[in-house]
Amino acid sequence: MTAMSVRTTGATGAATPTHHQVGTRTYASTAAGTGTLPWIEDTGKVAPQDARALSRMFFDELRTLDEGTPEYQYARNTLIEMNISLVRYAASRFRNRGGDDGEDIIQVGTIGLIKAIDRFDLSREVEFATFAVPYIVGEIKRFFRDTTWAVHVPRRLQELRVDLAKAKEQLAAELDRDPTVAELAAHLDLPEEEIIEGLVAANGYSAGSLDTPSADGESGQDQRAYADLLGETDPGMETVENLHALAPLLEKLDDRERKIVQMRFGQEMTQSQIGERLGVSQMHVSRLLNRIVQRLRTGMCVEA
Repeated sequence: MTAMSVRTTGATGAATPTHHQVGTRTYASTAAGTGTLPWIEDTGKVAPQDARALSRMFFDELRTLDEGTPEYQYARNTLIEMNISLVRYAASRFRNRGGDDGEDIIQVGTIGLIKAIDRFDLSREVEFATFAVPYIVGEIKRFFRDTTWAVHVPRRLQELRVDLAKAKEQLAAELDRDPTVAELAAHLDLPEEEIIEGLVAANGYSAGSLDTPSADGESGQDQRAYADLLGETDPGMETVENLHALAPLLEKLDDRERKIVQMRFGQEMTQSQIGERLGVSQMHVSRLLNRIVQRLRTGMCVEA
């Protein structure tokens, strides 16, 4: 076995430290600061079987120490370091999730490990690994739930997405085709409206860049980004809609009023020119135009 590096602290001439036999190794207690606990120089070199025995020893001592004291911090930190392999084991179950968040997963899993250490009780007669792994996995799953969705959706819909994925896979195998909304609703015993809401929400799980080449494009310079294929609002659409709404209102005008509108807005004649054509003053044309425009504007608002 790999030799264990053991350090006995204390000034020269101090009393001989107590030694602890754990497995095939002997660990020396620190002369000061950690009570009767052995001093672990390098927790990474502790064998798994020794780590289990040492963990029980540290947990037993941790119950008697006052929180915040150097002894308590040493015991707690050593427990974290000795059991960090549990975090790596749990994190390996999520390695197929992709992405470059491996270090983030380890950090999040360590939070779960710390919570397990703070809540573990030796009197339950349960192995610490059995107790800690659900805490670690729970923290990692919470991390993915809160960070992997491109668009934030309620937890209810996040959980529904998982149920829908399982149901679609099962029904597709049974029916040899993609299931309908009604079939999914019957399978999950949920209303069709909720199924539709879940399917729509599932689109927010991942997002692609608009600069990504489209799948329909060919390789090389012919490829176009999705942004180049997206439509945009046509500024002329509002004008077309307004003209369609205005047409029936113009039909309600009399011949003289329609003629004034045509000369002013169609031929872009001035009020003076219109007055000369109709044999009235420019002031009178102005009043007529204001009255006509007000009627049309009121009609447009009613139509809207």
